[in-house]
Amino acid sequence: MTGMMPFHRMLSALSRPPQAAARVCGSDAYPEISGCVYFYQTDCGVLVAARVMGLPNGKPCSPDGVFGFHIHSGGSCTGTEKDPFADALTHYNPGDVSHPEHAGDLPPLFGNHGCAFQVFLTDRFTVREILHKTVIIHAGPDDFTSQPAGNAGEKIACGRIEACGRA
Repeated sequence: MTGMMPFHRMLSALSRPPQAAARVCGSDAYPEISGCVYFYQTDCGVLVAARVMGLPNGKPCSPDGVFGFHIHSGGSCTGTEKDPFADALTHYNPGDVSHPEHAGDLPPLFGNHGCAFQVFLTDRFTVREILHKTVIIHAGPDDFTSQPAGNAGEKIACGRIEACGRA
Protein backbone atom coordinates (compact mmCIF):
# COMPACT_ATOMS: atom_id res chain seq x y z
CA MET A 1 0.00 0.00 0.00
CA THR A 2 1.49 3.29 -1.08
CA GLY A 3 1.95 5.80 1.70
CA MET A 4 1.33 3.29 4.49
CA MET A 5 3.90 3.14 7.23
CA PRO A 6 4.93 -0.47 7.85
CA PHE A 7 3.62 -1.81 11.13
CA HIS A 8 7.11 -2.60 12.45
CA ARG A 9 8.17 1.03 11.87
CA MET A 10 5.20 2.22 13.94
CA LEU A 11 6.12 -0.15 16.74
CA SER A 12 9.73 1.00 16.62
CA ALA A 13 8.53 4.61 16.98
CA LEU A 14 7.15 3.61 20.38
CA SER A 15 10.61 2.44 21.48
CA ARG A 16 12.08 5.94 21.22
CA PRO A 17 11.28 8.89 23.46
CA PRO A 18 8.06 10.72 22.53
CA GLN A 19 8.18 14.24 21.12
CA ALA A 20 5.52 15.36 23.61
CA ALA A 21 3.67 14.09 26.66
CA ALA A 22 0.88 15.06 29.02
CA ARG A 23 0.90 14.00 32.66
CA VAL A 24 -2.78 13.44 33.47
CA CYS A 25 -4.16 14.14 36.96
CA GLY A 26 -7.69 13.83 38.27
CA SER A 27 -9.82 16.65 39.61
CA ASP A 28 -10.37 17.05 43.36
CA ALA A 29 -13.43 14.80 42.98
CA TYR A 30 -11.28 12.11 41.25
CA PRO A 31 -7.83 12.41 42.87
CA GLU A 32 -7.01 8.75 42.20
CA ILE A 33 -6.79 9.30 38.42
CA SER A 34 -3.25 9.56 37.08
CA GLY A 35 -1.38 8.65 33.94
CA CYS A 36 0.47 9.83 30.87
CA VAL A 37 -0.36 10.40 27.25
CA TYR A 38 2.60 10.23 24.86
CA PHE A 39 2.78 11.67 21.33
CA TYR A 40 5.15 10.32 18.66
CA GLN A 41 5.42 12.07 15.29
CA THR A 42 5.70 9.61 12.38
CA ASP A 43 5.64 9.91 8.59
CA CYS A 44 1.96 8.89 8.58
CA GLY A 45 0.68 10.92 11.50
CA VAL A 46 0.94 10.96 15.26
CA LEU A 47 1.02 7.78 17.33
CA VAL A 48 -0.77 8.45 20.60
CA ALA A 49 -0.13 6.13 23.53
CA ALA A 50 -2.22 6.60 26.66
CA ARG A 51 -1.98 4.82 30.00
CA VAL A 52 -4.31 5.86 32.79
CA MET A 53 -4.95 4.44 36.26
CA GLY A 54 -7.58 5.20 38.88
CA LEU A 55 -10.55 5.58 36.52
CA PRO A 56 -13.90 5.31 38.31
CA ASN A 57 -15.44 1.83 38.19
CA GLY A 58 -19.18 1.38 37.96
CA LYS A 59 -20.09 4.96 38.82
CA PRO A 60 -23.49 6.07 37.51
CA CYS A 61 -21.83 8.45 35.06
CA SER A 62 -19.94 5.64 33.32
CA PRO A 63 -21.48 2.24 34.07
CA ASP A 64 -19.58 0.63 31.19
CA GLY A 65 -16.24 2.17 32.09
CA VAL A 66 -16.05 4.11 28.81
CA PHE A 67 -14.63 7.62 29.04
CA GLY A 68 -14.58 10.50 26.58
CA PHE A 69 -11.02 11.40 25.61
CA HIS A 70 -10.13 14.62 23.80
CA ILE A 71 -7.51 17.25 23.14
CA HIS A 72 -8.85 20.63 24.21
CA SER A 73 -7.72 23.99 22.85
CA GLY A 74 -6.87 25.61 26.18
CA GLY A 75 -3.43 25.46 27.71
CA SER A 76 -4.25 25.12 31.39
CA CYS A 77 -5.75 22.50 33.70
CA THR A 78 -7.21 25.14 35.98
CA GLY A 79 -10.76 26.34 36.39
CA THR A 80 -13.54 26.90 38.88
CA GLU A 81 -15.11 24.92 41.69
CA LYS A 82 -17.97 23.92 39.38
CA ASP A 83 -15.68 23.11 36.42
CA PRO A 84 -12.15 22.41 37.71
CA PHE A 85 -10.73 22.27 34.16
CA ALA A 86 -12.70 25.15 32.63
CA ASP A 87 -9.49 26.75 31.31
CA ALA A 88 -8.90 23.70 29.10
CA LEU A 89 -11.67 25.29 26.99
CA THR A 90 -13.34 23.29 24.20
CA HIS A 91 -12.25 20.54 21.81
CA TYR A 92 -9.25 21.41 19.67
CA ASN A 93 -10.92 22.26 16.36
CA PRO A 94 -8.67 24.34 14.05
CA GLY A 95 -10.74 23.33 10.99
CA ASP A 96 -14.00 24.63 12.54
CA VAL A 97 -15.78 21.36 11.70
CA SER A 98 -18.63 19.53 13.44
CA HIS A 99 -18.15 16.93 16.13
CA PRO A 100 -16.80 14.18 15.86
CA GLU A 101 -14.52 15.53 13.12
CA HIS A 102 -12.62 17.89 15.45
CA ALA A 103 -8.87 17.39 15.37
CA GLY A 104 -9.09 16.87 19.13
CA ASP A 105 -11.71 14.08 19.00
CA LEU A 106 -9.91 10.92 20.09
CA PRO A 107 -11.07 7.32 20.51
CA PRO A 108 -12.67 6.70 23.93
CA LEU A 109 -10.78 5.17 26.81
CA PHE A 110 -12.10 1.78 27.88
CA GLY A 111 -11.66 1.21 31.58
CA ASN A 112 -10.49 -2.20 32.77
CA HIS A 113 -10.74 -2.38 36.56
CA GLY A 114 -9.85 1.31 36.71
CA CYS A 115 -7.02 1.17 34.17
CA ALA A 116 -6.90 2.04 30.48
CA PHE A 117 -4.22 1.61 27.84
CA GLN A 118 -4.46 2.39 24.16
CA VAL A 119 -2.30 3.22 21.17
CA PHE A 120 -3.64 4.68 17.94
CA LEU A 121 -2.48 6.60 14.87
CA THR A 122 -4.08 9.88 13.78
CA ASP A 123 -3.36 12.37 11.01
CA ARG A 124 -5.69 15.04 12.42
CA PHE A 125 -2.79 17.01 13.93
CA THR A 126 0.98 17.10 14.26
CA VAL A 127 2.83 17.08 17.55
CA ARG A 128 3.82 20.72 17.03
CA GLU A 129 0.18 21.76 16.59
CA ILE A 130 -0.92 20.36 19.96
CA LEU A 131 1.93 21.58 22.15
CA HIS A 132 0.64 23.54 25.17
CA LYS A 133 -2.90 22.30 24.67
CA THR A 134 -4.62 19.93 27.09
CA VAL A 135 -5.76 16.31 27.18
CA ILE A 136 -9.10 15.79 28.92
CA ILE A 137 -10.79 12.66 30.21
CA HIS A 138 -14.55 12.95 30.65
CA ALA A 139 -16.79 11.12 33.13
CA GLY A 140 -18.83 9.37 30.46
CA PRO A 141 -18.57 8.16 26.90
CA ASP A 142 -18.65 10.53 23.94
CA ASP A 143 -21.83 9.85 21.92
CA PHE A 144 -20.11 10.98 18.68
CA THR A 145 -23.33 12.81 17.74
CA SER A 146 -24.25 15.67 20.11
CA GLN A 147 -22.99 19.09 19.12
CA PRO A 148 -20.69 20.69 19.84
CA ALA A 149 -18.77 18.19 21.97
CA GLY A 150 -20.37 14.75 22.28
CA ASN A 151 -22.16 15.02 25.63
CA ALA A 152 -19.40 13.14 27.48
CA GLY A 153 -20.06 14.75 30.85
CA GLU A 154 -17.82 16.48 33.33
CA LYS A 155 -14.09 16.78 32.87
CA ILE A 156 -12.58 14.40 35.46
CA ALA A 157 -8.88 14.52 34.53
CA CYS A 158 -6.55 16.82 32.63
CA GLY A 159 -2.95 17.07 31.46
CA ARG A 160 -1.04 19.80 29.61
CA ILE A 161 0.86 18.64 26.50
CA GLU A 162 4.52 19.58 26.73
CA ALA A 163 7.50 18.95 24.44
CA CYS A 164 9.86 16.16 25.51
CA GLY A 165 12.54 16.84 22.94
CA ARG A 166 12.49 17.89 19.32
CA ALA A 167 8.89 18.23 18.12
